[in-house]
Amino acid sequence: MRINQTNIDMVDFAKGDNLLPAIVQHALSGEVLMQGYMNSEALQRTLASNKVTFYSRSKQRLWTKGESSGNTLELVSVHTDCDQDSLLILVKPAGPTCHLGTRSCFTDAQSQPMLQRLMDTIESRRGAPVDSSYTASLFAEGVKRAAQKVGEEGVEVALAAAAGDTKELLNESADLLYHLLVTLAARDLSINDVLDVLHQRHQS
Repeated sequence: MRINQTNIDMVDFAKGDNLLPAIVQHALSGEVLMQGYMNSEALQRTLASNKVTFYSRSKQRLWTKGESSGNTLELVSVHTDCDQDSLLILVKPAGPTCHLGTRSCFTDAQSQPMLQRLMDTIESRRGAPVDSSYTASLFAEGVKRAAQKVGEEGVEVALAAAAGDTKELLNESADLLYHLLVTLAARDLSINDVLDVLHQRHQS
């Protein structure tokens, strides 16, 4: 259930002694960023300010993420589970979420969504020796070469789809997505920027 100012009373804070777990997830990539805790006042402030605010068990007070570091969490939406006793907070982060400076508090690469792992791998090849990987060579050749590959793979996807070749369609689609990610990275963009456009269109 999506929570807003009009139905906030649906959240069952009593089950958690007025303190419920709040899982923070990137609204675009789906990556889990952190877990905090919220009481009713923290949730109300989050909804009112559009900046995620928790109840800090160590400080014994409300704490807005980024109040010191500036790495805030812009609220997209709040949801409860089927029992209304835990919260899922969808956000757009401004900078690293973890106090250790990482994007997520869950740093195990295998815990990341597959698309995010692929983007991280692609980014790690930027500036690497040309002969170290195909990705590094694409970066070295520049954005025009990567963009050309997007065009070529797009045609291959269309041909495979028209021919009814499912295996080839999937393989060519994977190639198209990979080259699109490289092209975006070469322009200092990511698939999240594309998803943000789709999100804005969906809101309108």
